[in-house]
Amino acid sequence: MRRYTLVSFHAHPDDETLLTGGTLARAAAEGHRVVLVTATLGEAGLASLSADLGSRRHAELMAASTALGCARVETLGYADSGLAGGGFASVPVDEAAARLAAILTSERADVLTGYDANGGYGHPDHLQVHRVARAAAALTGTPLLEATVDRSSLRALLAVLRVAGRFLPSLPFGDSSRVFTAREDITHVVDVRRYEDAKRAAMKAHASQSEGGSGVRTLALLSRLPGPVFRAVCGREWFTAPGHDPGQPHSGDIFSTARDREAR
Repeated sequence: MRRYTLVSFHAHPDDETLLTGGTLARAAAEGHRVVLVTATLGEAGLASLSADLGSRRHAELMAASTALGCARVETLGYADSGLAGGGFASVPVDEAAARLAAILTSERADVLTGYDANGGYGHPDHLQVHRVARAAAALTGTPLLEATVDRSSLRALLAVLRVAGRFLPSLPFGDSSRVFTAREDITHVVDVRRYEDAKRAAMKAHASQSEGGSGVRTLALLSRLPGPVFRAVCGREWFTAPGHDPGQPHSGDIFSTARDREAR
């Protein structure tokens, strides 16, 4: 069996778990090399104890990466932009892309994951991840998959979470009709239900993001869902491959783009 190397690029600690945790755990369990890269340490995130939050979140990232089976973790060390922007979000794309490309080259990466064109729900750092991942993929020729959520499934997910949590804050950058990705544009739907334990353990590792702020924190609510509900809500992860024909069937194989390149 061919062993591949997956490099997964994210904005902040915990993004890797929420958007791609099951996929990373599945790839690692199937014998592939998983490399996790974060742009920031999330020091502008909400937390009840915010002193030295970056160091705390780095420790949580390392614990989560162990739960997911990552072989290597790199942090680029840019400042967390928060919702106002000005940190990683303002870094020249070419500069950050060159640093990510160096990791792709050293790892001989077969696949890179970034974020969709909406940056998910529109966080400035998530939008920057989209731009930087696309630029790094172009520099190295690495096949790119953009982590996202099926917009149709998101509406049902939010309904479940609001019932389970009684109150869940609305998305900060618009409603579910204008965030993430439309179902017809999704190219990869990965079944990660068998990796529930790893994904839940990684969620719990990000303890600082289970507290602080107002209302129920999404990470805390998800990690506490009973098994059948957790699998229904968190049992699939979605990606889109830039340039992929939207009329083609969806693939559950995260390395299909690498295989397509090998076949050419």
